[in-house]
Amino acid sequence: MGYRPEKQSADDQEEPIMPMRLQRSLQIALALVASGFAVLPQTKAEEAGWITLFDGKDLEQWDQVGKSNWHLADGTVIADKMDGTEAGYLVSKKPYKDFVLRVEFWPSDDANSGIYFRCLDATKITDRTCYEANIFDQRPDPSYGTGAITRYVEIKTMPKAGGKWNTFEITAKGRDITVVLNGEKTAELRNGMFDEGSIALQHGAGLIKFRKVQIKSL
Repeated sequence: MGYRPEKQSADDQEEPIMPMRLQRSLQIALALVASGFAVLPQTKAEEAGWITLFDGKDLEQWDQVGKSNWHLADGTVIADKMDGTEAGYLVSKKPYKDFVLRVEFWPSDDANSGIYFRCLDATKITDRTCYEANIFDQRPDPSYGTGAITRYVEIKTMPKAGGKWNTFEITAKGRDITVVLNGEKTAELRNGMFDEGSIALQHGAGLIKFRKVQIKSL
């Protein structure tokens, strides 16, 4: 008599279904995890190396020089008054040598401000002891106005920064320095006068706001 397979019970027929469902769920979960890991390194790569010196919350990484009324409001640091005629500054507590610096700022039309870098003396900020990317739409001599490097690189057609948010990106590597304002290169310099020092944000007149300052060492 030939072999006759036993008929499967209803329970026996249901057993393969559950593993298939689990397998499908596992595949979906693994796909989600894999996609998460695929995005994560890119996000970290975008942030790698950048240090936030100011994010609108506090001034722990800055010292004040001069007597401008620096104060925090609405995620920004603002200065609009001085006690006397001397400009006021926020000066980084650490010096920097080779870097890319990003600064978001909002000046009034009559603001006199600037981003100073590689300052030799952190207690005495001038354009003779630092490089300065200028912010000064109403400078009497516009050749060193907004976008210029004061005393070193003039600007032919001065852009206007007043009354809006702007971004400076300043790169200093060795003797080579470039200044980019709102995506447009405004100044380029090859000079070895200052090779390392503090960064300073200036208030000299009008109203100036800063909402983000980031730096990346090169």
